[in-house]
Amino acid sequence: MAASITVMGSISAPWLSSRTRRSAVPPVSASTSARNENGSSSSYRHHSIAAPYLVTRRDVVASMLSSFVFSQLGSCEDTLAEPSVGFREYIDTFDGYTFLYPQNWIQVRGSGADIFFRDPFVLDENLSVELSSPSSSRYKSVEDLGTPQAAANKVLKQYLTEFMSTRLGVRRESNILSASSRIADDGRLYYQVEVNIKSYASNNELAVMPQDRKQRLEWDRRYLSVLGVENNQLYELRLQTPENVFLEEEKDLRDVMDSFRVVKAVN
Repeated sequence: MAASITVMGSISAPWLSSRTRRSAVPPVSASTSARNENGSSSSYRHHSIAAPYLVTRRDVVASMLSSFVFSQLGSCEDTLAEPSVGFREYIDTFDGYTFLYPQNWIQVRGSGADIFFRDPFVLDENLSVELSSPSSSRYKSVEDLGTPQAAANKVLKQYLTEFMSTRLGVRRESNILSASSRIADDGRLYYQVEVNIKSYASNNELAVMPQDRKQRLEWDRRYLSVLGVENNQLYELRLQTPENVFLEEEKDLRDVMDSFRVVKAVN
């Protein structure tokens, strides 16, 4: 596959999530914070004033104005402490697709997918794009897959095949959560599929007593796929995220799904 052409530009859309709090700035220890807040160790001496001090109206107004200004500065600091992340746009004109992705996600090369990005903090959260072979596929429409439900069955089967494990005592539970179709603003038909897969495993499958072979939950993930057809190829945008993270970031992840478009490839 030829190298993808990437054009990345900032998109002024919020990326509101727990990862906003997990900014790229390294955490500061409590002791370091204390030194930074104290600053220099200047000492102050207090003197009593013998003469009476008259407070004028100008002094009162100035004091009130100063208090207001500093209170607003404090609010600004609170706001800047949690900046929004936003999106970047990825455009591949050679293979013919485009989508938005969180701008703090990093690209991983050699993953086997046409393109692959992942969250730098939540390693189980990622997105990728898969393409059918241009020489062996002759797709005309995503409806070649059948109904959205039929496409969802194929997507789930593919996921389970990829996650097949040879370990003893591993059990997978899967469920199709939704299968739908939509016509995007480009006039093309897309299928959207959501599945949940849970993995259970035992740390001691060879134990003699059944109570020693108890299985525990290894991971619980949401998989979201968007399917589209162009250039006689089937395109699939895949999003993977832990189920608990999905609950926090659902709106943002759906924005990524909705941004996926297939376009005419430039040869």
